[in-house]
Amino acid sequence: MGETKQSNKSDGRSGSETERVKKRDNTMERNEKQKLQEWLTLEDDGEFVGGNNSSVEEEGDKKSSPKKNLSSLELKKKPKEEPQIVPASTEGTSISEPKIISENGSSVETQDKDVILEGLSTVSSHDEWTPLSISGHRPKPRNEHGATVLQDNMYVFGGNHNGCYLSDLQALDLKSLTWSNIDAKLHAESSDSAKTSQIAPCAGHSLITWGNNIFSIAGHTKDPSEGITVKEFDPHTCTWSNVRTYGKSPVSRRGQTVTLVGTTLVLFGGEDAKRCLLNDLHILDLETMTWDDVDAIGTPPSPRSDHAAACHADHYLLIFGGVSHASFFNDLHVLDLHTMEWSRPKQQGLTPSPRASHAGATVGENWYIVGGGNNKSGVSETLVLNMSTLTWSIFSTVEGQVPLASEGMTLVHSNYNGYDYLISFGGYNGRYSNEVYALKLSLKSDSKSTTKEEIVSDTTSRVVEPEVETSQDGKIHEIAMDSADSDLKNSSDEASEQLLSALKAEKEELEATLNREQLQTVQLKDIAQVEFRNVELAKVDVAELRQKLESMDALEKEVELLRRQRAVSEQAAADAKQRQSSGTMWGWLVGTPPDKSES
Repeated sequence: MGETKQSNKSDGRSGSETERVKKRDNTMERNEKQKLQEWLTLEDDGEFVGGNNSSVEEEGDKKSSPKKNLSSLELKKKPKEEPQIVPASTEGTSISEPKIISENGSSVETQDKDVILEGLSTVSSHDEWTPLSISGHRPKPRNEHGATVLQDNMYVFGGNHNGCYLSDLQALDLKSLTWSNIDAKLHAESSDSAKTSQIAPCAGHSLITWGNNIFSIAGHTKDPSEGITVKEFDPHTCTWSNVRTYGKSPVSRRGQTVTLVGTTLVLFGGEDAKRCLLNDLHILDLETMTWDDVDAIGTPPSPRSDHAAACHADHYLLIFGGVSHASFFNDLHVLDLHTMEWSRPKQQGLTPSPRASHAGATVGENWYIVGGGNNKSGVSETLVLNMSTLTWSIFSTVEGQVPLASEGMTLVHSNYNGYDYLISFGGYNGRYSNEVYALKLSLKSDSKSTTKEEIVSDTTSRVVEPEVETSQDGKIHEIAMDSADSDLKNSSDEASEQLLSALKAEKEELEATLNREQLQTVQLKDIAQVEFRNVELAKVDVAELRQKLESMDALEKEVELLRRQRAVSEQAAADAKQRQSSGTMWGWLVGTPPDKSES
């Protein structure tokens, strides 16, 4: 101990210098750590990994400059801890930020997918129907139900099972593919009515998403009302409520179509409670909840039910197929929603087979038709109609007696992770189904991909510090956006040309039809003139015949008079002769001979 103290005293000057060096090193180390910590904070929970062991490399390079550390380390995001960017979305859903991996100073974009695929992402094949593996308690098999999508959930309400109407509300989470039974109550207007706590079972209704709520329109119930009932479901309170509407409500019905067009619902056709088929047209304004009975011009579709309807560009309402009491239809009718005029435009491609109780969903300008039947067999192919060119084609085909070839099924559209999906549920093809099928379309949605590009561009500009790399990424992004805009413009021009050619062909056909109608009108006028002349001649003939009949009546009277006069004369002659003969006999008896002069 004494030697140590003596050594320290003798080396006091060198010891103070050593302490100053240590303090300086510690200060530099703290500054480096502080700068590194600030940089890490800006990276939103990023984790540095250097080589195979980040902690070893960090300890070994404590005295190196921050720039050297940042260039030699690798930024790796944890999938479960990466920041979430919530862009403006009408559906209220958020989009997770894609991963950015910095390798050797360059940024690499990775796809926004978890290591374990979940929900609809489990569907790997494109443009093919895939049965989904669903967890949770499955709903009761059914058809003639309603289905719609709201905030990554497919809601299914009501339907028909073995002739019994259903009133349950089911929700399928499209992220986890899990069924949930929603215990929804009916918001009663009066608190003393216990019967109104449950919504009435119904089938053949239409389910529509509007804002953050769901509307159920029309449908048959056990005790049908005179007019159509409109019910509203609030997912936040899990309650149904009867919506009060204004104007003249349409007659209650099932098998109708209800199409969302802007802020209105367009209702067409169906079958009322007395099984009377309808082809009337009504519009419900969702902002004022007022019904309007529309008297459209042109030739409307014949009365029918179980048809399909779609809206194109908020301008045209398309009606396809359906059934009457005697036949099934495969016709296509178009209603111009601006002029309220019906037409039957010329179609291209294949001719669809007649069908009813099919389901349809629109994705962009394509209208997909699934299922349906004609009382003999179900339809196994999935049709697609390009609504811009009115061209029919077969999109896919299924084999065997599968639920996709069913009547009374539902088809909805959902966008998940940038891909468009068609989802079918239920139906009847000899037995009731509760299966769920999904079809993943091959092309990504333009709107979703653009949003992801914006997120990737924003993330890249935050991760990569050098201004040169940021500007290069910006230029690449601008080029990509310009290319996308150019492709969109080209596709739009091509679609416009196709639509223009289709309109020209339709115009020529209408002109030819008009010419034929005008020719027929002229011919009918000629025929009418001939008939008019014939009628006038017939009138003259009838007058002459009447005169002849009147003269014949006079002749008959004269003849009858002559006959009577003749009869009187003959009778008088007979009487005179008889008197003469009787007088002669009397003269012989009295002895007086007859006067010869008299004889």
